[in-house]
Amino acid sequence: MQLITVLNAWGTPAFEAILKHEIEQMDAALLPLQQGLAQSSYTDGANRSVMIISVTEGAGAIRVKTGIFYTGMISGCSCADDPTPMSELAEYCEVQFDIDQITAETTVTLLTE
Repeated sequence: MQLITVLNAWGTPAFEAILKHEIEQMDAALLPLQQGLAQSSYTDGANRSVMIISVTEGAGAIRVKTGIFYTGMISGCSCADDPTPMSELAEYCEVQFDIDQITAETTVTLLTE
């Protein structure tokens, strides 16, 4: 994945806002949200909100640590007598984005601390 718009905003006051927008709009399949589930069993990445925790620069890359809030689901079997209907739960995980300062190639890593 390439975050060209984000790289172009590096060093400007708009950097964090653009980064948050790009992460919130990207295909959820590109993010490790399913692996970050703690309370539920499935997510489609809906209702995503991003918080920037830290931004550092070094070794030709911009490293951004983010907190991502999103919705997970516990689903029942969808049987008529199933006592566990679909329920949504709030989820949170921390994800690191390493953005190459030349190519904008970005690696995404789930942080498990």
